[in-house]
Amino acid sequence: MVDRLRSAAEQLEAPTCPGCHVEMRWFRSELLADEPVPVIAHLFVCPHCKRATKTDTIFRDTSAPPEKLSAPRFIAQAA
Repeated sequence: MVDRLRSAAEQLEAPTCPGCHVEMRWFRSELLADEPVPVIAHLFVCPHCKRATKTDTIFRDTSAPPEKLSAPRFIAQAA
């Protein structure tokens, strides 16, 4: 989960404060949900008016089911 948090933080783009129109600063990130889909909330604060805002990163499931399942082969032995 730490790797997901790092990758989400690297891809963040700071929002602009709707009141001051300056770039907000990252304050913290927290895990909101882990199952069934991981969701990380990122909190930003305006350095001028101290207004806070939140953006979410939602991870999509990247694992694909295997196309072909394998099973051990049994070899018949003559007695």
